[in-house]
Amino acid sequence: MALMHRHARRALLNFLLPNSASDPPASALSSLFPSPDSADAYGLVCIGGDLDADRLLDAYRNGIFPWPLIPGVRKMQWWSPDPRAIFELNQFHVSRRLARTIRSGKFTVTTDRDFAAVIRGCATAQTRRWSTWLTGEMIAAYERLHKLGHAHSVEVWYEGQLAGGTYGIAIGGVYAGESMFYSVRDASKVALAHLITHLGDRGYQLFDIQQLTDHTQSLGAIEIPRRQYLTRLRHALIMQVQFGAMPPTLT
Repeated sequence: MALMHRHARRALLNFLLPNSASDPPASALSSLFPSPDSADAYGLVCIGGDLDADRLLDAYRNGIFPWPLIPGVRKMQWWSPDPRAIFELNQFHVSRRLARTIRSGKFTVTTDRDFAAVIRGCATAQTRRWSTWLTGEMIAAYERLHKLGHAHSVEVWYEGQLAGGTYGIAIGGVYAGESMFYSVRDASKVALAHLITHLGDRGYQLFDIQQLTDHTQSLGAIEIPRRQYLTRLRHALIMQVQFGAMPPTLT
């Protein structure tokens, strides 16, 4: 990690994004970012710039995402890791116990009913309250994308209270999952199961989750090389897909 921080500080000295999208650096793939292929060994593409909606959307269209990971660096950091983690929509693993929970009707699932509560739940659930990467600036930026129709939430309710959920960014046939949380056991898994079924039904082609964890791997997530990811991203972006409303139950 210390090596990563030194590497990031060199990137900070060598390349800073402008604070306004009106004066972007030149790039082969993007008007606002360097090529993701220029990322360092840790996936860091560049540092700096704001979280303007146009910049965020341009980042996701080019396989780059914001993540304020590095302690002591106040400017935004932009990443494109290699390999890249995804869920293949037909390979999500639903355990027997999770399937029984879904069929039981214990939870009610909605979409875009309370995006603000979901993203704040992701920032504060479990042990995240004092160690979250979801800063107030980032929450505000994603809420702007939600108002523009690009950011969506899945809410899971238990006895009338929000019990868990997930949110992400939808552009064309790409869905970039950002975070999830639960306060009642299995609520986040139920949200994810409903989301993946919904994405498949709506015709999405790529479900990006950025980095693999033990938890997502247990649910069927895999890693693919960044170049393969970028190729699939380009194909998925041109698709005319709308997120739409989610059916209340899985079938």
